[in-house]
Amino acid sequence: MATEDKSKTDSIIANLIGYVDTRIDLIKLDLQTKLKGIFVSTIHGVLLGLVALMVLLFLNVFLALLLNEWLDSRYWGFGIITLFYLILLIILLVGLDKKVFQGMADKAFRNTIYKTDESNQTI
Repeated sequence: MATEDKSKTDSIIANLIGYVDTRIDLIKLDLQTKLKGIFVSTIHGVLLGLVALMVLLFLNVFLALLLNEWLDSRYWGFGIITLFYLILLIILLVGLDKKVFQGMADKAFRNTIYKTDESNQTI
């Protein structure tokens, strides 16, 4: 009878160890999937940002050259574009509070990370 109890205990322990191993593998797989998604999103965001920066740069050069042509000058167009960005910088430094950006970040992350965490807690 003692050997029968020992075999049942060994069987339960083996099943428990198998369950824990499987659970660890599932967590590793889930983590790998999330990291792959973060990596792809980061690369995609960096490439989009780089292309957007190039478009903005060349658009500004185009506008400055166009203003130079209209004003019949070699430098006033670049000065006007620079003044526009200087005014925009002053508005951003003085006029906007960080709370505006905090609210935007909260809205952006509420639909991604927090939503996943909330759905996992209900299980």
